[in-house]
Amino acid sequence: MASAVMVPEHKLFEAPNSRTIELFDWSITATTNPISNATECDALQASLGFPLPEMMFGSNKLELEHRPSGWKFAFGAEEALKSVKNGELGEGDGGVKVGYADAWLKSRTDPNSQLPLPKTVPTKPYDWTYTTTYAGHAVTASINEPVWQKQDLESTAHNIPIDELKRPDPILFYAEIPLFEDELHDNGSSHLVVRIRVMPACIFILSRFTLRVDNVLFRSYDTRIYCSFVSSPPLVVRETSGWEAPYDRVKRLLPRRDDLTPLTDPNFIGKVLSELPKEVSQVAGAGTNWRGLGTVLEIATLPKN
Repeated sequence: MASAVMVPEHKLFEAPNSRTIELFDWSITATTNPISNATECDALQASLGFPLPEMMFGSNKLELEHRPSGWKFAFGAEEALKSVKNGELGEGDGGVKVGYADAWLKSRTDPNSQLPLPKTVPTKPYDWTYTTTYAGHAVTASINEPVWQKQDLESTAHNIPIDELKRPDPILFYAEIPLFEDELHDNGSSHLVVRIRVMPACIFILSRFTLRVDNVLFRSYDTRIYCSFVSSPPLVVRETSGWEAPYDRVKRLLPRRDDLTPLTDPNFIGKVLSELPKEVSQVAGAGTNWRGLGTVLEIATLPKN
C-alpha cells in the first residue's frame, strides 16, 4: 500500500488571466490570455523583423521566482521567436523545403518544359518553420546570476528523476500555456507549448516545440526543468533535447495505417522521435544538419541571498 504524501503549506491566487502558487521558497505564475490582436502583432513583428506565426499568444508567459535569491526565470513567445533564424539559413540552421518544392522547380527549369519561369517578388528571408531552440530565459540580470553548468550525460548525479515524476503524487498546480502556432501555408504545422506541474516534492516544466512538414520531416525540441524542494543548495536541472526524422519513418510507426490523426498529435510525435534509435533521430535526423539535435544536461545552483 502506497504511503500518503504530505501536502506542504501553500497559497493559491486566482486572477482573470493568471494563476499563482506560493510554496517553500518559490512563487510561480502562469498567465494565459487570448490570441494577440492586430496592434500587438504589428508591434511585435516590427521588433522581430519577420512575419509572425498565424496564432500568437504574445501575452502568455510562465514566470518562476526563487524568493531568497531573487532569481527569476520565464518562458514567453517573444523571447522564443528571437531564437528563430532571421535571414538566410546557413549550415546548422536546419532549413526545410516543402515536399513538392524540388519537383515544382524542376518542372519550370527543365530544358524541355514549355512553362515559363514565374515572376518572383524578393522578400526578406527567415526560417518559415519557426524552428526555435529556446529553453527559457532569465528575467533578472545581476552579478549573482547563476550560471548553467553543462553536465556529463553518462553520470546520473543530476538526471531528472523520471520515476519520481511518474508517482501519483497530488498536483498542487498545473498550467498549459500556448506561445505560438502556425499551419505553414497548409504544408504542416509548427507550435510551441509550455506545461508546468507543481507537486509536493518538486517543480517540473516541459516546453515542447513541434514541427511537422508534410511528406518531409518531423522535428521536436524539448526543454525539461526540474527542481526539488529539498535540494541543498537549491539546484535547477535543465535538460534540452532535439530530435528529427523523415516523415515516412514516423508514418510507418502509426498504430493504424489508415488513421493519420496521430501525425498531428505532438505527444505522439514526441514519443516516436524519442524512442527511435539515437543514431536515427539525434544524429542522422532528416538530413538537415540541424544543430539542435542531441541532448544537453545543465544545472544552475541558486544563491541563497
